[in-house]
Amino acid sequence: MTGKELNVALNSLLNDTNDEIAILANASSLLYDFLDDVNWVGFYLLKNNKLVLGPFQGKPACVYIELGRGACGRCAESKETVILEDVKKEKNYISCHDETNSEIVIPLLIDNKIYGVLDIDSTSVNRFKESDKITLEESAKIIANKIANIKKMNRFYL
Repeated sequence: MTGKELNVALNSLLNDTNDEIAILANASSLLYDFLDDVNWVGFYLLKNNKLVLGPFQGKPACVYIELGRGACGRCAESKETVILEDVKKEKNYISCHDETNSEIVIPLLIDNKIYGVLDIDSTSVNRFKESDKITLEESAKIIANKIANIKKMNRFYL
């Protein structure tokens, strides 16, 4: 399956889903199943000015991450994708799993504000390439747009 096919499958999977947690849970599962050489795929959501663990696939993880700390906190603060080729060389890295060697974190933006981040880890050094960045940024847009639509619908019906 190509990156384009992944995002077609993701869009199709989330098409009739109108619950934020269900969207995040199924998205993490699809990405975990699709991507080679990953050991963790999940979400951290911005709540009370810190990131809080959301739905994921993999081993238990850190629950809270301060903005600016680690790859997830940096991504949330900058609103830009962060790729760590070798996490062992990063001073600001937060280690949830000793076997993780590289990481990519993509922002989830709604109305240009951070909703959360998509975090993906690998046991290989330098696992994430530019093609992964492009594919996963599109995946994040699909997820964020679906959640944004739910939030708009909910405001309409309140």
